Amino acid sequence: MNAGKLANYTNGKAQRLRSTLYLCAKESPTRRFHALYDKIYRPDILAEAWKRVKSKNGSGGIDRQTIDEIVYDYGEREFLNELYLELKENQFRPNPVRRTYISKGNGKTRPLGIPTIKDRVAQMATKLVLEPIFETDFQDCSYGFRPKRNAHQAIAKIKKASKKSAWVVDADIKGYFDNINQDKLMRLVKMRISDRRVLKLIRKWLRAGIMEDGHFRDSVTGVPQGGVISPLLSNIYLNVLDSLWNKKFAHLGQIVRYADDFVIMCSTKQQALESIQVLRGIMKKLNLTLSPEKSRLVNIWDNTDGFDFLGLHHRKFPILIKGGYKIHVMSHIPSKKAMKKMREKIKEYVGKNNKLSLDIEDLIIGLNRKLQGFKNYYLTSPIAKKWLNRIDWYVLERLTIFWNRKRNKRHKHSKMGEVIEMTKYKLVKLAS
Repeated sequence: MNAGKLANYTNGKAQRLRSTLYLCAKESPTRRFHALYDKIYRPDILAEAWKRVKSKNGSGGIDRQTIDEIVYDYGEREFLNELYLELKENQFRPNPVRRTYISKGNGKTRPLGIPTIKDRVAQMATKLVLEPIFETDFQDCSYGFRPKRNAHQAIAKIKKASKKSAWVVDADIKGYFDNINQDKLMRLVKMRISDRRVLKLIRKWLRAGIMEDGHFRDSVTGVPQGGVISPLLSNIYLNVLDSLWNKKFAHLGQIVRYADDFVIMCSTKQQALESIQVLRGIMKKLNLTLSPEKSRLVNIWDNTDGFDFLGLHHRKFPILIKGGYKIHVMSHIPSKKAMKKMREKIKEYVGKNNKLSLDIEDLIIGLNRKLQGFKNYYLTSPIAKKWLNRIDWYVLERLTIFWNRKRNKRHKHSKMGEVIEMTKYKLVKLAS
């Protein structure tokens, strides 16, 4: 990533600072930065950090302070002035994160650690300062939680690599965020950062602990999944994997990583088997383990098997070319899990009782925002239209149920033709 692209990621003075840090780090790969702490509480950096945290409108931490309370009751200027003074005078004390759980869609849950708003802004300010430095060290194979990088770029890399690949190592790290070795992580941070106050601040967040159901628990390993700075720290940790692979083992296959999910595209089965052994060795070095239930070896020579990655199922589908020959080309369709999640979100949105007071046209306006998001992400190839067309029909089914409930009709699935005509040219179609 060049300095120009990074500069466009922020505005004004904060933009120029990030650009300068990026160029300095790029010019000297071994340089350690020693005067960064005062940059974190700079008013322009704190203002930019607050703007980003505010735009997410997340829930409060253990103190239950919300974004709206800061904006309408406490005052944004007062909030930022208070944080500025606490950081400047070394009086800032991170709070434990509030433990909550989100559904993974398979009956299991994923733990999240939600920091307070004040901690989130301080973490964002720290991330703004540190990110451009570490960006110069990150490898091109990494796509998750990085400026100007996204899942579609990772998918495009998989498609390109599949032309020379017949085997895929579909890897999953067991409990990654909870098992990061904090001491090793800090040693990696110290390779670029020598400012003791910055290092102490990061260590405080790592050791802040977890509050769950009124009980406090120490956090001696891992980084809280849900913290603003956690994605950057997790990328720093797994950059060891990326760097080692690209330097010593790239001959075995091409690695594509998004956060803690990654695949290795290999030409032969032997290369794939060797890759698994190498991965186990690197994971041991990082005090991590591959999940035996979720990691697997996949043959993608034809359309008999595929693998799920980033919400999509990747498989080589057959196509006919001139002369009647059949070849298999990698394509990407919504995974079964993604299809189920889309249906659940549509059902939840349309099925709420408070929506019955709306006209169907007003309901569609809100629904279209969700559908457009699905379309932007999942419509990656012509083949995907077949699966998205099923979601289009499901939307019509749910709208038909809504329409019949609204009119107190006994047969909730009747009059679909009427709903189709009413929503014509108004409803976002995923498959078109």
